[in-house]
Amino acid sequence: MFSHLFRALKASKSNALPEPDEKLALGALLVRVAKSDRNYNVKEIQRIDRIFQRLYDLNPVEAAKMRAVCEKMEEHAPHMDVFSEMIREGVDFDDRLGALETMWEVALSDGQERPEELSVVESARTALGLSEADSLQARVAAVHTIEQVQRRAADDQ
Repeated sequence: MFSHLFRALKASKSNALPEPDEKLALGALLVRVAKSDRNYNVKEIQRIDRIFQRLYDLNPVEAAKMRAVCEKMEEHAPHMDVFSEMIREGVDFDDRLGALETMWEVALSDGQERPEELSVVESARTALGLSEADSLQARVAAVHTIEQVQRRAADDQ
């Protein structure tokens, strides 16, 4: 899905980073959303880990390791404007909408709507070539997912 996004990294990326693929590229975008307000908190980290567990069938340790790699990749990732053209060229609509939904999950995971996070999600929406209606659909789906997770957690207690 996003494998071509990080080709620009090759010249500057650390040898310690793996070759980017669509999973890591999406993870780096999720980290970027979470870090955008300069308050990368536990709820956002847990949400990213849960997304990885759900999407990629990872256990908690594998998800945390993947997130750590994504955090390093995000530090070296190009600005959102650079993403724009690359994303639109090779990612189908459903994958772009799914990616936006997971970004909304992260942005809303701490229960606060911070302008910085909303701005990154909006930039991603534009870069992904999605409409405001698509963003609203993705946001509603993300809220529904968050509520389901919260209900399950309450039931488990």
